[in-house]
Amino acid sequence: MNKRLANLCSVKSIVTIAATGAVIYGFVAGKITGEQLMLIYSSIIAFYFGTQSQKTQDAIDKGA
Repeated sequence: MNKRLANLCSVKSIVTIAATGAVIYGFVAGKITGEQLMLIYSSIIAFYFGTQSQKTQDAIDKGA
């Protein structure tokens, strides 16, 4: 549990959460269209999960 909390507090996670919050706020405030929301948010998610996948692959390669 502590490791998950520590991972959540990493700089990358904080930036991802902050960016997501800013994009959602922009959408709710009417400054970002639905199409822009999907483009921005999918980019954020792709980056976040892409780096997670790379970490996993690096760990597998290191163990092999």
